[in-house]
Amino acid sequence: MLKLEDKRLAYKIYLYLGALFITSLVVSNLIFQKFFYWKPFGDITIFGAPLFEISVGILPYPITFLITDLISEIYGKKKANQIVIAGIFASFFSMGIVLLANYVPAINASPVNDATFNSVFSLSPLAVLASMLAYLFAQFVDIQIYHFWKKVTKGKHLWLRNNFSTFFSQFIDTFTVVGLLCVFKVLPWDLFFGLVVSGFIFKIIIAFVDTPFLYFFVYTIRKRFNLTINQEIDLEA
Repeated sequence: MLKLEDKRLAYKIYLYLGALFITSLVVSNLIFQKFFYWKPFGDITIFGAPLFEISVGILPYPITFLITDLISEIYGKKKANQIVIAGIFASFFSMGIVLLANYVPAINASPVNDATFNSVFSLSPLAVLASMLAYLFAQFVDIQIYHFWKKVTKGKHLWLRNNFSTFFSQFIDTFTVVGLLCVFKVLPWDLFFGLVVSGFIFKIIIAFVDTPFLYFFVYTIRKRFNLTINQEIDLEA
């Protein structure tokens, strides 16, 4: 059992991780309408869509999976699920504020007029609905698979559960969100397969990149709190 000051520090770390998670999720939903073209391998087209022609909303999104894996590893499945639910609430609440701001008419002297504001945020509610449905399913799948492999490996081989859980959940997320955006006519169907493949491959690359960071953070926290492999911090004890 942790000392009182250690438990306070552990709880503070959990809160900061939750804040980073929620911020990354909300921001990804607010900025998704801007697309960019990242071409490290030159001009490659897949199913009619350029490879890595993707939304800027995808940039902070993988951070959410890194954080849920870190929370799962250190604090357990229950705390990871609580963060996911908090993220859903924060996203819908932020969209409610955007809708209210969109409804209020701008004055003549406003630096941003109604037309400009609407062009940026008018599609956000549909995007959030699509994103949240995909995100809810993908995150809970990620946590389930992560803890399945954690149990199978008895807490060893962190890279395996991190990547296996992320690969599957990111495919579910990408396929679902792009599909729903096409259903809602935010995106044309002829871009569906290209955007799914581009988004999934990009997220896989990011998953490989974030693995060393997960190792570093897990090692640092375990060392600070003297945790053994497969040991979790119980904040409610």
